[in-house]
Amino acid sequence: MSSTFPAGAGPLDLPAERARAKVTPPPAKRPRSGPATDRLFGWAAKGAALLTLAMLIGILLSLLYGAWPAIAKFGLGFLTSSVWDPVQDQYGGLVMIYGTLATSLIALLIAVPVSFGIALFLTEMSPAWLKRPLGTAIELLAAVPSIVYGMWGLLVFGPILSTYVQQPLQKLFEGVPYLGALVSGPPVGIGILSAGIILAIMIIPFIASVMRDVFEVTPPLLKESAYGLGSTTWEVVSKVVLPYTKAGVIGGIMLGLGRALGETMAVTFVIGNTNQLNSLSVFEPANSITSVLANEFAEAGAGLHQASLMYLGLVLFFITFVVLSLSKLLLAQMKKSEGTKS
Repeated sequence: MSSTFPAGAGPLDLPAERARAKVTPPPAKRPRSGPATDRLFGWAAKGAALLTLAMLIGILLSLLYGAWPAIAKFGLGFLTSSVWDPVQDQYGGLVMIYGTLATSLIALLIAVPVSFGIALFLTEMSPAWLKRPLGTAIELLAAVPSIVYGMWGLLVFGPILSTYVQQPLQKLFEGVPYLGALVSGPPVGIGILSAGIILAIMIIPFIASVMRDVFEVTPPLLKESAYGLGSTTWEVVSKVVLPYTKAGVIGGIMLGLGRALGETMAVTFVIGNTNQLNSLSVFEPANSITSVLANEFAEAGAGLHQASLMYLGLVLFFITFVVLSLSKLLLAQMKKSEGTKS
């Protein structure tokens, strides 16, 4: 008689098989969450979103309420007037608005290319042993307090900029129309250009970190396919990586711009804190919205002075809102043009 057991198999242990068959499986664990937990989680998430919206509306209304006396007296002329005279109770925000926009623009013009180069090197060209220490060193720049940047800019960077940049440029462009006026000013090393460079150093870690992270999420298959077709590193970055990560790149740039617009202490040290707009020179001392708020808000009495400072805060709020809206429109336009041939 044939057997179904292998030739080398031992005798079947029937009692052990019966005992193994009687062992019941462990009971299935009941799910800890239920409909009530899901509802609670949904309410908490909705509450967090509504709380953020309520805080935003509350800040806007409080700024509007505090600035209303200045709005009622000066109107939109506040935005085009360069007079700031607390003695005569005459106020205008043109100098501060110009200083804020100019320093932020200079910071972006310097920080974006540098951050792009850092992110590109860390993700595409850096040796493996250098990626972590270099990335950590760049991120540590974000941990330096802004007041340290301000003191360094005033005591160290300002004299260097004055001696080795401002004075040679003034000698080079002396008598040249427009360019001579652009570099005019006392050679003290403080002004709009100094503030812009300090801001650029401060926002480079933020933009570079975001760019590096979004570059790293690009699927390797896309890059390897482009390299396999004979593309150079620049072609891979410009035609594969950047189109895939454009939303993250623009988000990082907007993060840096928001940081530059709202920076206070570092700018206060190096911008000069002068409420006059004699020329458009990048070496002239000027002022910004945040620096004038830091310098004057504590000593401003109730009345038009305090209301004008609140008006400046409202203008800064509006500037950041416009910048964010423009970035959203740019992203929407880029998505709309995807797949079209130029």
